[in-house]
Amino acid sequence: MSGWLLIVALLVLGGVLSTLGDRLGSRVGKARLSLFNMRPRRTAVVITVLTGSLISALSLGLLLLVSQQLRVGLFELDALQQRLRDGRRDLETANREREEARDETQRIEAELKQAEQRAITLRAELEPLQKERDRLTQEITSRDADIQRTEAELSRVRSRIQSGEAELKELERNLVALRRGAVVLRSGQTLATVTVRLDSADQAKDVIDQLLQQANLVAYSRVRPGEAPDQQILLVPRSDVERLQTIIQRPETWVITLRSATNVLRGEANVYAIPDVRPNRTVTTTGDVLASTIVTSSERTPDQIRTRINLLLASAFAEVQRRGSLSEGLQFDGTALSSLGQTLVNRRAHTVRLRVKAGRSSDTADPVLVSVEIQP
Repeated sequence: MSGWLLIVALLVLGGVLSTLGDRLGSRVGKARLSLFNMRPRRTAVVITVLTGSLISALSLGLLLLVSQQLRVGLFELDALQQRLRDGRRDLETANREREEARDETQRIEAELKQAEQRAITLRAELEPLQKERDRLTQEITSRDADIQRTEAELSRVRSRIQSGEAELKELERNLVALRRGAVVLRSGQTLATVTVRLDSADQAKDVIDQLLQQANLVAYSRVRPGEAPDQQILLVPRSDVERLQTIIQRPETWVITLRSATNVLRGEANVYAIPDVRPNRTVTTTGDVLASTIVTSSERTPDQIRTRINLLLASAFAEVQRRGSLSEGLQFDGTALSSLGQTLVNRRAHTVRLRVKAGRSSDTADPVLVSVEIQP
């Protein structure tokens, strides 16, 4: 029933009941009736009061009967107000949690942006290597005397390109991992290296145990920084350990290396490692030419010179790795290299040949010192 119709009905009902009460009071007064031994006038007043109360009761009853909102407001108002207060508190909590979630989302998006920027950098680094690969492919047909070495160099460049592409794919796969924590150990990263020559076969187990302890300390400091290294988190297959013991018992100088088998996140429980053992050999001697390249007359800008030198150093590093070096990079004089680059930028328009020479003798596990110079 609409509000207006309800009001009209109440007015009509009130008017009817009022008229009936008035007539009833008049008749009682005229008839001089008496209730409960009261005087007739007081009896008429009581009947009039009862009639008014009946009007109020019927009006309220009619309102409660036809209006659900009035019933709810009259009998459930306190409960509704309490539910409203609870709902407001829940809404405030939800808003606060939403703000916290938005802040966390922004932080994760910032980390993802950094990872994507690293992926773009890797793609940019791969591009000059791919161009170098194409250049070497063209030179193979015209360099019959050096064809075998050029093919090996080309193979190494391709291997580095494939490694870079694999690293790029691994980086893209690890974007989800970045949401949980930072990668503290890369796949293939060196944990410990030792050069040994045993006086007796009985020393093999002690040497390997010391190497495993050293690698465990390194892994612990990276994966759980600030914690005491009170347990073994480094895991190496027992078959690999037994193979190492058998190999280094031979009368020769050996280089043993332990590397991380996978990418490891901060806080992980275990670090899986793979061992590598090889005879200790002289990788370079003083004055060895490790790589060379031609800087054409058209290559004059700083970017072109920098790219050419970087490719030359990459070829030299690939060469020392082919010879068996375990060094993770080349050592060189940065000031001298910058001076050489400036000289090449300021030179007259002519072609020059650059070469990388070993600065000292180095064995398998030693760092490799080199210099870059213009070949006379």
